[in-house]
Amino acid sequence: MIRIAPVGRALAVVAATSLALTACGGGGGDTATQASQSAAPASSAPAAKGDGTLTLGTLLPQTGSLAFLGPPEFAGVDLALKEINEAGGVLGKPVAKFDTDSGDTTTNIASQSVDKLLAQKADAIIGAASSSVSESVIDKITGAGVVHFSPANTSDKFTTIEDKGLYFRTSPPDKLQGRVLGDLIIADGNDTVGIMAMQDSYGTGLADQVQKTVTDGGGEVVERVDYDPKAADFSADVAKLKAKNPKGIVLIGFEETAKVVQELVKQGMPADKHKWYMVDGNTSNTNYVKMPKGTLTGVKGTIPGAAAPEEFQKKLTAVDPDLEDFSYAPESYDAANLIALAAEAAKSDAGVDIAAKLMEVSKGGTKCKSFKECVDLLKAGTDIDYDGVSGPVEFDEAGDPAVATIGIYQYGDDNKYAPKALEYRTGNIAG
Repeated sequence: MIRIAPVGRALAVVAATSLALTACGGGGGDTATQASQSAAPASSAPAAKGDGTLTLGTLLPQTGSLAFLGPPEFAGVDLALKEINEAGGVLGKPVAKFDTDSGDTTTNIASQSVDKLLAQKADAIIGAASSSVSESVIDKITGAGVVHFSPANTSDKFTTIEDKGLYFRTSPPDKLQGRVLGDLIIADGNDTVGIMAMQDSYGTGLADQVQKTVTDGGGEVVERVDYDPKAADFSADVAKLKAKNPKGIVLIGFEETAKVVQELVKQGMPADKHKWYMVDGNTSNTNYVKMPKGTLTGVKGTIPGAAAPEEFQKKLTAVDPDLEDFSYAPESYDAANLIALAAEAAKSDAGVDIAAKLMEVSKGGTKCKSFKECVDLLKAGTDIDYDGVSGPVEFDEAGDPAVATIGIYQYGDDNKYAPKALEYRTGNIAG
């Protein structure tokens, strides 16, 4: 067991295999709304009274650099709400939902979407996918006494961010993903490594952890380029890597990674000569399919989350028949279920009351795996421990999952990664 010390707590990572770790526009929704009245501010967040109808808002990418993550995230929320409402809803009423677009950091779409959701009296907002986008709106959401719950934020900043006790996430901090990826790179025999990382809180934070892990594991990061993701051309950045000729190349970014990949090939650094590694922000089944076959053969990528069961995938495709990528669908599904269960446990749909019960419903009680199973136990007076599709989600005091899993995926000749990971590695986050 290796212990890493992030701010305020330690991270213990245990390999799931014998390889030891040494080192992850506003669409329409239901149209029901609720009336919410603000009371005097509480010590941590504004106090509010709900009207008995739980209203969820989604702030997920329909446009922008993470748009490929939108469909599975929306599908995860929609599937959860379908099952919740089929089981009788929350507090005896159907859950209402409004969908909006988070866009990305090049636009003001997220802020406008949050304004819309707050006007629609959302009790909890699920999103954004991008850590930087969430960081830009967290004050507006939590300042209104609304739960801010992301299924995909991985930036380490959120562990200590001022959130009035209202921010939660089902994806793990990047210290875990970075440690798993760095360990993988060393285990694959890469003693020299080049890193290209987008310059924002997500990219630089994850690159820092990968670099530390590679160095601690005996490797050398011979070149690191933190680039502007909005740049029109990456030839100079790739040239810096080429000059150092690293065995392994780590690509940390979003959709602009497709341009980086094309430049790597152009400058004679293809994946069959250097080992490429990607992360959750760019491990996609849509971004590279138009490239020549074999461009990404053998490339590995890490994505937080346990294996999505085949039955769960079938349910998701019933909700969205065009779904090709399942990234963060389990985390989105679990986010909606946990919010609903916390509202039931609190006997209130107010954001502050929901937040106060999220830790309680995620650990320490009788284990249950579906909303119906869990809510029946709650109604019988039983303390519950919801274990989700994304894994056992046990929140710590920071709103981070105390237990998380990182999957390691590999691309085939069709420039798509196999839906089944090569392996999964699980980490425990101790307070």
